[in-house]
Amino acid sequence: MPTTATFSIEDKKRLVRRLAGERGFAEQYGFRVINNPSQLFQVLYLSVLLARRGDFRRAIDTATALRDGGWDSAARMARSLHEDRVRVLRAAGQRGDVDALADVLGDLAQAIVDGYRGDLRRLRTKAQQDPARERQLLTALPGVDDQVVELFLREVQAVWREVAPVADRRALAAARRLGLGRSANDLAGLAGSGESERLAWLVGALARVDLEKRYAELTP
Repeated sequence: MPTTATFSIEDKKRLVRRLAGERGFAEQYGFRVINNPSQLFQVLYLSVLLARRGDFRRAIDTATALRDGGWDSAARMARSLHEDRVRVLRAAGQRGDVDALADVLGDLAQAIVDGYRGDLRRLRTKAQQDPARERQLLTALPGVDDQVVELFLREVQAVWREVAPVADRRALAAARRLGLGRSANDLAGLAGSGESERLAWLVGALARVDLEKRYAELTP
């Protein structure tokens, strides 16, 4: 079993500053987290891909290929052809039922276009910025389950401040192993009261630490 690191208060503060300075998960891999329709949609389908079994790098490569292929918004994805999505998914290294994944991505985009005119900010407005209602509306979308929602909100809490604090299981695993706490509330305390952007960066960086197995470089 991995051991938990022992840090002084100053050590923890330095570690939090270092991790938060990495600007989270999505941004580190080229997906900006800003409150506009295209970027929110990209973070959502990145989350769908990350929730699938397999190498997280393949998920990032696939999301990048979809974006660079011109499907950077729900409207553009909804207009894409199934066979074109399959081709891009296969070229990016996706395994398993690629046809089903292509369907999910197309259905997800179409649902956002039909329900929210392609803009997830309208979902937030419909939910009246109530986090529980936002989660409910998100999980009603094709291909979006609780795990996808957790990954999506981990990132967008930087701009949807009402959902904070959010920390997914990998971020919490890293936080426990690094001695930074055991809950999203613990991490929020380290990030600072009301600092949802800094919290998002910290939590995303912790998830990366666990996925990339970077513990040795961060522990005394």
